[in-house]
Amino acid sequence: MRWQRVRSVPIPDPGPQESLIALDLGAEHAGARLDRALADRLPQHSRTTLTRWIREGRVHVDGRPARPRDLVAGSEHVEVRVPPPRGTHLEPQELPLAILFQDEQIVVIDKPPGLTVHPGHGQPDGTLANALVHALRDLPTGTGSDRPGIVHRLDKDTSGVMVVARTDVAQTALARQFAERTVAKTYVAVVHREDIDAEGDIDLPIGRSRTHRTRMAVAEPGEGRAAFTTYEVLRRLPRHAVVACHPATGRTHQIRVHLRAIGHPIVGDPFYGWPGAIGEGAAPRLLLHAWRLELDHPTSGERRTFEAPWPDDLRGAIEALAALRPRA
Repeated sequence: MRWQRVRSVPIPDPGPQESLIALDLGAEHAGARLDRALADRLPQHSRTTLTRWIREGRVHVDGRPARPRDLVAGSEHVEVRVPPPRGTHLEPQELPLAILFQDEQIVVIDKPPGLTVHPGHGQPDGTLANALVHALRDLPTGTGSDRPGIVHRLDKDTSGVMVVARTDVAQTALARQFAERTVAKTYVAVVHREDIDAEGDIDLPIGRSRTHRTRMAVAEPGEGRAAFTTYEVLRRLPRHAVVACHPATGRTHQIRVHLRAIGHPIVGDPFYGWPGAIGEGAAPRLLLHAWRLELDHPTSGERRTFEAPWPDDLRGAIEALAALRPRA
């Protein structure tokens, strides 16, 4: 249902260790449920968490208490009172950590493939988060004490550049940039079939797969969440291609799902790839690498670009695929 006219109630001031997120919802969210719109704008928090906060009275829209099912008109101001982080203990662990840049506000790292970003089901430790608390100690925990300073994620088998906040100020500023989609991201992927268009736009909504609940899929019209990716070919191989991908949105497995949808899945992808296809044997893992990240420094405002060099396993796989015979 649409918003009802009710008495404006100021959102309570954040209590100790709480923080306040303020944002505006635009026309692109008109007609969407509030919980879905917030999940879109605040990807660092799950929809389940945001729904719980709404029900707990932690979310006000234009000064009014909200409900998860309320529909967005497209011009609302939203305030979210984020509770203190859970008391999850995160064990500091000395793990390899390749630092590309660091100052008092941020640290930029080159995540290796095979490293999970934060603890989860079946992965209690041995994660990037464990390495961060060992190497950097006092990190902000606004997204949860098991996710210190983390404002975005990469899949376990995806390598490449990530930015981590070192202060509460940096975490708030970076989270806002990711939510407002002002961070420019460039990935490099190796895909099946060399006949992919030289460049293209992929505008397909993404939602949970109906047959494999741990996977994502292109959604039916009117379902799922908007997702947009542009790409261009960097190099054509005899049977494959190396492409640069620029996701404008940050959906789970977005690049992987989108490339599969246009008939060019990523080589080595266990979920959306082509098992047994020519070239799969050359892939030691998912051939997807977060190459560049462009953002505004959280305190200086300077636009900065950070790059993670292409790892040896990616370069080796490309050269192995380059040695294949062309398609007959």
